[in-house]
Amino acid sequence: MTRIKVCGLTCREDVEAAVALGVDALGFILTESARRVTLEKVAAITRGLSLFISTVAVVANPKTGELAKIAASGLFTHIQFHGQEVPEMLAGVQMRTIKAFGIASAEDLEQVKLYGAADYFLFDSRVGGSCGGTGKTFDWSLLKDIAVEKPVILAGGLGPENVAEAIRACRPAAVDLNSRLESEPGKKDPERIRQTVIEIREADSNILKE
Repeated sequence: MTRIKVCGLTCREDVEAAVALGVDALGFILTESARRVTLEKVAAITRGLSLFISTVAVVANPKTGELAKIAASGLFTHIQFHGQEVPEMLAGVQMRTIKAFGIASAEDLEQVKLYGAADYFLFDSRVGGSCGGTGKTFDWSLLKDIAVEKPVILAGGLGPENVAEAIRACRPAAVDLNSRLESEPGKKDPERIRQTVIEIREADSNILKE
């Protein structure tokens, strides 16, 4: 079954809606973004959350002190590196690690082999200097030509209109959903979350029947 992560959460209402609709992981952006939250905010909106839900800290080019503070907070099960971090930064992190790659062409996949320390690879769309949160997809066929030894998380402009197609094309271990589920930046639309979860589960079911 494809695991589901909803990212860019900023309020308790959206956290509760995502959990109630069967999402597996919640993402909180701790770096520059319209969806940025503080550790204090994450603590407030996740209080009492089920232990079966994964929580992901999303960072970009963090300093060592920032990583230590995130780890010490005890709020997260995973940390997602979404910048130009050196591979060595991922080694020794106390949480499970996700390395994100912004994809615009086949050349962007060359650096994947450098990040063997990561537990997961996330492939997102890269539009200009922006990686993530653009609402744009990338050419999924690019992933067919690489051998990936880590579980793949597919991101980039996924929503109820296209997530089933993306799962059929890429067979990812998980999908990462953000801007296509919003009514405005940082505010999720529960109905779009519900529709997307339905599409994902139907796609999984159809694949099992093949």
